[in-house]
Amino acid sequence: MTTFKTLGQADVGGKRVLVRADLNVPVKDGHVTDATRIERLAPTITDLLLRGAKVIVLSHFDRPKGKRVPEMSLRPIVPALAKAIGHDVVFADDCIGPAAEAVVASLKPGQCALLENLRYHAGEEANDKDFTKALAALGDIYVNDAFSAAHRAHASTEGLAHLLPAYAGRQMQAELEALTAALEQPQKPVIAIVGGSKISSKLDVLNNLVRKVDFLVIGGGMANTFLNAQGIDIGKSLCERDLADTAREILATARESGCEVLLPTDVVCATALKEGVEIHERPVDMVPEDMMILDVGPDTVQLLRDRIDACKTLLWNGPLGAFEIKPFHKATFEIAKHVAKVSKAGALVSVAGGGDTVAALNAAGVADDLTYVSTAGGAFLEWMEGKELPGVAALSAA
Repeated sequence: MTTFKTLGQADVGGKRVLVRADLNVPVKDGHVTDATRIERLAPTITDLLLRGAKVIVLSHFDRPKGKRVPEMSLRPIVPALAKAIGHDVVFADDCIGPAAEAVVASLKPGQCALLENLRYHAGEEANDKDFTKALAALGDIYVNDAFSAAHRAHASTEGLAHLLPAYAGRQMQAELEALTAALEQPQKPVIAIVGGSKISSKLDVLNNLVRKVDFLVIGGGMANTFLNAQGIDIGKSLCERDLADTAREILATARESGCEVLLPTDVVCATALKEGVEIHERPVDMVPEDMMILDVGPDTVQLLRDRIDACKTLLWNGPLGAFEIKPFHKATFEIAKHVAKVSKAGALVSVAGGGDTVAALNAAGVADDLTYVSTAGGAFLEWMEGKELPGVAALSAA
């Protein structure tokens, strides 16, 4: 496990604490529509405020590419952040320079400020030394609580950790501990569920997991590519036929590594992906040529339940079917509810992440019942690929 200093080890009383957050949240008509990331950040900020720190929150928002784009300002985030932490939040119209310096200088212990979008400056994404120094001059201590941005070697995610005493925030700590428990130091046996439409976007994930887990469930459209690679007729189903050799290589690596790959044995198919369409449950090798596979069938669901019951750790990224459209949500929801049940009973450590996965778990009403659900997108995926995350590595080196 990556070694890093935690918030509890920091002496923050009266200190200016730069907190790197990820406040890149959905905003419509000037209002935050999903405050999940803000709510997860709140424990770190409230902890610091209660201990007498002067908290300065740093974040990016969207991709202004080094220019000041009014609709990408962090100002609309202020009310939601203030509500989440139960304290007023002062806003600075820039993240460096006179505007930022004046707001930071005005802070008293136990007060909080939010600085303007880091990416208004090209130096943020370039990890520019001068820009990093300008940020560092605003604080005495650096806290990274933005795992979702930890796969980027930017000034505020990587550079600052080398200039100031650096610590992991509460959310960062929880994320790293959960990920370590899921893949680096797991209780065995370990089962991973990987779904989604294309294997081309998850080749590195699959190649890493088959060497580390005991069971690998492949679902969603990517399962069709593996079925096709085995000579199974999948009708009009989504399939990357040019990756048949790649799929066979992954299966061969799995066999060599002692990993059992679980593909659908029966499927739910239809002539179109739309609500109310007539569906057919078929063995996987009996898909009509005018139909497409849109979900896994009940026999596959039961097989997966049995495998999950035999495991101690589960890692999940990607749905089993086209869950956004009924009735093709059924398998994903049934497995989600089973994972939640076993997790709540204390028999399974379950860690899930990725946008579609989180959406599916929320839709199934069980997101709060798994051991840990990551809101990080790219960082979660790169961790699953076995890559070193610059923001995490910088904390370890600090």
